[in-house]
Amino acid sequence: MTACSILVAGTILSVWSSKEARTSLSRMFNDQQLISARYAAGLIEHQLAFIRKKLVFLRSDIVLNAGDPALVDQTIQNGLSRLMENGVRKFEIIDPHAHITSVHLPYGRRGEKTWTSESVNRLPLPQSIEAGDIWSEPYIANPGIPMLAMITSLNDRAGRFLVCHIDIAWFISPYLKNILSGKTGYAWVIDDQGTFLYHPDARFTGKNAFAVRKEKYPELSFEMINTIQKKKMIAGKEGTGRYFSGWHRGVTGKIEKLVAFCPIDVSVHPPRKWSVAVTAPVLEIEDALKEDERRRLIFQALTLLSVILGAGVILFLEVRWSRRLEVYAEQRSEAFKRSEEKYRSLVESAEDLIFTVNEKGRFLTMNSFTAEWLGGRRDELIGGQIGDYFPSRAAEKQMEHIKKVYASGKSLRTEIELLAGTDRSWLSTNFMPLKDADKNVSAVLCIARDITDDKNLEEQLVNTEKLASLGTLAAGVAHEINNPLGVILGFCDLLIENTDKQSRIHDDLKVIERQGLHCKEIVENLLSFSRTDKHEPQDVDLNLCLKDLIQIVDHTLELRRIVLITDLAEGIPNIKAEAHQLQQVFLNLVNNAAAAMDKGGVLKVRTAFDRTNRKAVVQIIDSGHGIAPENMDRIFDPFFTTKPEGEGTGLGLFVSYGIITRLGGAIRCVSHQAPSREKHREEGDMVERETTFTITLPV
Repeated sequence: MTACSILVAGTILSVWSSKEARTSLSRMFNDQQLISARYAAGLIEHQLAFIRKKLVFLRSDIVLNAGDPALVDQTIQNGLSRLMENGVRKFEIIDPHAHITSVHLPYGRRGEKTWTSESVNRLPLPQSIEAGDIWSEPYIANPGIPMLAMITSLNDRAGRFLVCHIDIAWFISPYLKNILSGKTGYAWVIDDQGTFLYHPDARFTGKNAFAVRKEKYPELSFEMINTIQKKKMIAGKEGTGRYFSGWHRGVTGKIEKLVAFCPIDVSVHPPRKWSVAVTAPVLEIEDALKEDERRRLIFQALTLLSVILGAGVILFLEVRWSRRLEVYAEQRSEAFKRSEEKYRSLVESAEDLIFTVNEKGRFLTMNSFTAEWLGGRRDELIGGQIGDYFPSRAAEKQMEHIKKVYASGKSLRTEIELLAGTDRSWLSTNFMPLKDADKNVSAVLCIARDITDDKNLEEQLVNTEKLASLGTLAAGVAHEINNPLGVILGFCDLLIENTDKQSRIHDDLKVIERQGLHCKEIVENLLSFSRTDKHEPQDVDLNLCLKDLIQIVDHTLELRRIVLITDLAEGIPNIKAEAHQLQQVFLNLVNNAAAAMDKGGVLKVRTAFDRTNRKAVVQIIDSGHGIAPENMDRIFDPFFTTKPEGEGTGLGLFVSYGIITRLGGAIRCVSHQAPSREKHREEGDMVERETTFTITLPV
């Protein structure tokens, strides 16, 4: 009787411990699936942001080259070649007023089609879209392929739109096809209408999830997964759960599964979210437990038949089973650990700032790239405050967003400016909440990428558009001024010839003539900037071009007590340009440098070859008084000058910028202004005062 009581008690304990183990393992497994879903969602959001950014640059290039259809087509082909691997199938330029669509396909294929306002297959266009916004519009293409159209306005008189068509399954597949949960688990994505955008079973892709499941397996109830999709996934929430399915990796029938899901922020205009889910059958977790349960029941049956063995045998078997269960749990934990190490290695290999912080802004974890970027070791940085390693304004902005994430539980994205003296850089930062089992935010995950080069490119595009507009205006104004100016100078010349050279009137006329010629010089500079050169560019030796210029200005520099130092690198490939235009640019820079060194100084002229970017580099460095920080953003503007009245037109750098830009190059300036006299006396003569103009040209 005692042995039976022990056996019954042992059976109850075994059933309870088996149930607890099953519940614990299921929860651990689903938490691991949720980590995979979050990581996949982050990758997809990051890549969508990348496509939107490239679309902004492509729009600017199209507007800039709008007058040359061949150049527009080449620009779009270049964009396609870079974005095909991201699922981009084609670009369209839609003129809604003329009802004409220009279609640009990969490998140079192009065509046009017309449509009527009654057409039902035409892509719906937004009623209004602000400049710079990207409008995302999903649709289903034949035959049942989910597509995403990113639409932006070209802001031209025709009111045209640029449309980027993305094959969603092709775009998402690289981030989901390699996700394995357990042995046979997989991932799938639905949109905010419940349509499958990606599924391992291609028959599901492009179809409504609620309808296609019921259509293929009418005998099953999908109430659990339908509830999860309607109330959580489509609503943009994340979480875990379980449901019954009729299919898994080719196996049909009623299959219970575990699922974890996370929202994907697709667009702001209009607000749209997708949801990625990672799922695996419960059997993968429970098979081993069930096998042990069957063995235990056999052992208990034998024990009942052999009561003689008594409670000792039963206890021995229970201990043996418990130990095996512990070993299995350890094995599963080791598998989870290996999976975690796999994703940790992905984070460690990423060239992005990836770190987690608490509500007070203290670092909890970070990848090695973040530690290297902050200039320290990871074990020293963890526990430190954000404000200790970022500039104060950048740290305040990050803390503001971290507090918002804790308050709202939602992800936030922003761009942060970092100022270090005169140097400025930008980070694109995404703040995402990490939640505990009670759905409370326990930490904030920050993923940041250096976008300084992209910001500089945006500024260059803005300057290019400004120069294009000013060039057109300058040409018209110059021609309007030139005609009356020629008449004034002509009549002035006649009056000078008929006036006594010793008279005061003659002197006054000479002043008029001199000022008129000065105006004529300004007009010629405007015309030289706005004129499009019809000559074919020639191969130009950059060093030879500089040497010819140095022979011209060498004597003048010597008279002004300026020491010229040249460092011309050998082996620089030729560039496509016109030598006299380049010499005009270099002469403008040398003259400006000489004017900044009115009491003498050192002028350095250097050349180099950037092999990585295939660019020729020219630097002109002077030890003059420098440029005030408040003037740095205006030095390339027309008619802006800091010289006294009558000594400069303010067009030298403006014209130089236009010449270099037309050659496909760039011109930048870095200046350290001279300190005040009092500060100069305190610091001595060791203060560095240099202004460096750097020109890069494609070879």
